[in-house]
Amino acid sequence: MSNSITTINPTNGETLDTYALMSSAEAKQVVDACYEAFLDWRLESLESRAKTVKAIGQALQKHKEELADLMVKEMGKLPSQARQEVDLCTGICDYTAEHGPNKLADEERQPGNGERGFVTYSPMGVIYGIQPWNFPAYQVVRYSIANIMAGNGVLLKHAENVTGSGLLLEKIYREAGLPENVFRTLVISHAISDEVIAHSAVRGVTLTGSDGAGRKVGAKAAENLKKTVLELGSNDAYLVLDDADMDVAIDTCVTGRVYNGGQTCVAAKRFVVTEKNYETFKQRYVERMQALKAGDPTQEDSDLGPMARVDLRDGLHDQVEESVRKGAKILCGGEKPSGKGAFYPVTVLDNVTPGQPAYDDELFGPVAALIRAKDDEDAMRIANDSRYGLGGGIISKDVKRATELASKYFDTGMVFINGFGVATPEMPFGGVKNSGYGREHGGFGMLEFVNVKSVIVVQE
Repeated sequence: MSNSITTINPTNGETLDTYALMSSAEAKQVVDACYEAFLDWRLESLESRAKTVKAIGQALQKHKEELADLMVKEMGKLPSQARQEVDLCTGICDYTAEHGPNKLADEERQPGNGERGFVTYSPMGVIYGIQPWNFPAYQVVRYSIANIMAGNGVLLKHAENVTGSGLLLEKIYREAGLPENVFRTLVISHAISDEVIAHSAVRGVTLTGSDGAGRKVGAKAAENLKKTVLELGSNDAYLVLDDADMDVAIDTCVTGRVYNGGQTCVAAKRFVVTEKNYETFKQRYVERMQALKAGDPTQEDSDLGPMARVDLRDGLHDQVEESVRKGAKILCGGEKPSGKGAFYPVTVLDNVTPGQPAYDDELFGPVAALIRAKDDEDAMRIANDSRYGLGGGIISKDVKRATELASKYFDTGMVFINGFGVATPEMPFGGVKNSGYGREHGGFGMLEFVNVKSVIVVQE
């Protein structure tokens, strides 16, 4: 087994950097150092922590071009979207700094078994995050900033192909004034990762990744009685109802499928269109998707970059081919290019039915699955006919009815009405079913890994 990680630029296949893997002893030293730093950090006032979080957001802006450029090189996203990602990270820091002190403040209670009482949200210890490559900065900021605000120590195991981004974030946090070792990046193998989960100082584990990875990490954490937050895959359905505005539907469904190269957990993936609109939608959608160009993300005429790795591209192509073997029809794309890089063409599949990967599984790349529904009720049924439940969307002119469908019937953690969206600091983010459990953002993430402690004064 190799004792190093080599990062590759997916646009041209060239080597970016090589990083030595930490040994078990080296990783343990980092965990121990993080725990020692936590013992002091937990005693900082909420206002002091908020000030540091705000400073991290400012430091991210200072390093915006450097971080965005590294994300483009490590995983192939468009530079404009990389900059948007850094801006979102700063927004998370600003929101957390503003609302954290109130969200985590002690709450007075009147207990029946004492003169007075209060609930306090005590930091738990070291929180270990295992994060994916698709949003190299955002995925880290999402969980780490909430836990830094809560007073915890934070460890990161980033996806191997974005190791540089993880190390740069550690440097930025430190430069912003976060005390040494409160946030550390671990460059480790999966075997060492299991040892980190088992370490007594680690009190919680959060993972963003596939449902398969979630099962393994969740089981390892449960074996050691550690709390987890799991944000896993999805195959989000966007419903185009009978009364949908076709211009809104096409714009939403094109953007929702190819944003970030289609490598987004809350991307629009299945497009469930009622019989009334199906043929019109199909014709217009394929025209728009066919016109999109996958190319070097640094070139202005590229609508999307390569996929993040060649093996991921090849796996996506296998899913497309299996779907076709089981009855799906390719309307555009679907051919694996030769040559350098991890490119895959924008692809649209028709005749998508249960039993095909395009219907049942997550296609993490620029491949859209069109599914015909009899009517609005059937469309809602198809949307929920999934083992996943992260996000989804509804396109309808009747916004009141659409919001009712979203709140009462859509079995997901997030629903977008008449548009596509990703994360925002003000609203909770997370899923149900095989998309995992727990919530981040909207103030909820700050409370996932705290000890909700009762303090009761029986007598003054």
